Amino acid sequence: MRSNTESRIILNADDFGGSTSINAAVLQAHRDGVLTSTSLMVTGEAVEEAVALARKMPSLAVGLHLVVVAGRPALAPQRVPHLVGGNGRFADNPLRAGLHYFFSRAARHELAQEVEAQFEQFAATGLTLSHVDGHMHMHLHPTVLGLLAPLAVAHGASGVRLPRDDLQLGLAYDRDRMGQKVAWWAVFGLLSRCSSRRIGPRHLVAPERVYGLLQTGQMEESYVLRVLDQLRESSAELYFHPAMGPQEEAMGSNPGDLQALLSPSVRRVIEERGIRLATYSTLRSE
Repeated sequence: MRSNTESRIILNADDFGGSTSINAAVLQAHRDGVLTSTSLMVTGEAVEEAVALARKMPSLAVGLHLVVVAGRPALAPQRVPHLVGGNGRFADNPLRAGLHYFFSRAARHELAQEVEAQFEQFAATGLTLSHVDGHMHMHLHPTVLGLLAPLAVAHGASGVRLPRDDLQLGLAYDRDRMGQKVAWWAVFGLLSRCSSRRIGPRHLVAPERVYGLLQTGQMEESYVLRVLDQLRESSAELYFHPAMGPQEEAMGSNPGDLQALLSPSVRRVIEERGIRLATYSTLRSE
């Protein structure tokens, strides 16, 4: 059995604050499982409950899950009319939203205010900011990242997620949606490389490898065990979308991700192989 004495892994739950079901899953996964970190949606439907839970769990690292697509803004809709539709929400399509943010001067102006407002809302919780990532990885959009990076530093974040997944492992495990997986791997790999050059000088850390992109909504125990078995990097993040209730979207929050985080087999493999549980803050300090 191979030893991973120098490997450190962050096990993160996205969409904290999105619903009471997600909040309950995050609580259980940290209390009874191997979850080390979570990403808070400050505009989520259950954000107040999430913040209250986080205050009672100081060992749980909390980052900002920036929402600029498929969600509601922190600012009043009338203050960001070029970002939201008639329903007061961001567009659901990330490609359409990304093109709009890139080419519209008015949208970029409002986007700057919105990104800052989400950082300020996180600061108002009194929680320590661990890291920053984004809903549907929109934090990697060149315009968004340019706004986000200096704010992340100013608010004391330790790192930023760069979803550098392992295509070979992903396809060996499951060839469903193969075309989509290859496209996502290529697009987000390129965005991650570009983003790495922009966050590096700001001393924001990013794990060498991030698993979750190719199995989003399906981070079941068998996949997690395979990742742990093949882990070679000194640092990695596995991100999940745990929930207590049934899966409502094909790639959304689900009870399978929660069961993986609670799995005795996953915990045993981590312990047997000397893999250290980490957060973005501990990665930066070591």
